Amino acid sequence: MTQNNVTHAGSIDAHSHWAPRGYIEYAKQLGGTISGGPIDPKMHDLEARLSWMDSRNVKTHLLTLSGSMPWQWASLDAAVKFARIVNDAAVEAHKAFPDRFIAGAAIPMRDPKAALAELDRIAGLPGMRAVHLPNSVEGIDYIFEPQYLPLLARCEELGYPLLFHPLDGQANHYGGPDRLAGTNFIYNTLGFPFETATTATKFIYSGVLDKFPKLDVVLPHSGGCFPYVAGRIEHSIKKGAVEVASKLARPFRDYIRRFHYDTLAYYPETLRFMIELVGVDRVVIGTDNYAKMDVEYPNELVESLNLPSVDLEKILRGNAAKLLHL
Repeated sequence: MTQNNVTHAGSIDAHSHWAPRGYIEYAKQLGGTISGGPIDPKMHDLEARLSWMDSRNVKTHLLTLSGSMPWQWASLDAAVKFARIVNDAAVEAHKAFPDRFIAGAAIPMRDPKAALAELDRIAGLPGMRAVHLPNSVEGIDYIFEPQYLPLLARCEELGYPLLFHPLDGQANHYGGPDRLAGTNFIYNTLGFPFETATTATKFIYSGVLDKFPKLDVVLPHSGGCFPYVAGRIEHSIKKGAVEVASKLARPFRDYIRRFHYDTLAYYPETLRFMIELVGVDRVVIGTDNYAKMDVEYPNELVESLNLPSVDLEKILRGNAAKLLHL
């Protein structure tokens, strides 16, 4: 790879997927799959990706695995090797193009000790700026189990935000395989937003956000359903329907602003509502590139809102730069 010397003032995409060649090759060696179809060359060809980014005024991609991450089917030893392959490749990508690529670390999350060991291994390495995790595995919200508290504590200590993304595979479909399975793709279009709303709500109900006040959490897909049902959740607390209500240390709306949300809302009206609810300082660009639900022009939706220039700057670059310590 050659260094790209173009000067950019473009956006920072905080939800962009990749699949380095070593990762693809190791999955094939094991007989597993990391994609439901053909892999876009830009998932591993950084030169092609840079050309795409340049044509769309995108300065930086935060590289993370897609929903087909292998943690469900890989053995522990294989998962550790997968994580090392991906993270080492991310460091090399950042070294080659330091202004263009940073990464959310791949973590073998099914074993909390192995996950923490890999986090410690990559902590502080060039380009590492966050930790990437599946929301749940086979319907289990593992991240709220006590054995994962040391991992969360270490992420807070390092200043690494948590980047969540739902996991592919029928066993992981929200609502169960019978409810959202089939060829209609609603396991994604409905299931993924439900999954993210569940994660956000459990972060509040579990007390994790109070326990780790400096821990940042990024919700994909514009927070899924969460921003649009947050009022209903708060109302349930006020009505006494939720046992955890007395444990909340702050007003519910403060917790809404504890999260960051990407711009992957598709409708301008939806994105405008979310910005008004959560605050312009909590929103970052997200595209889902290069997956089935990605968008062709990363900045287009937010630019269509005709926001004040200072607010637009925050969403395109400023918020992500602050969040990721750039």
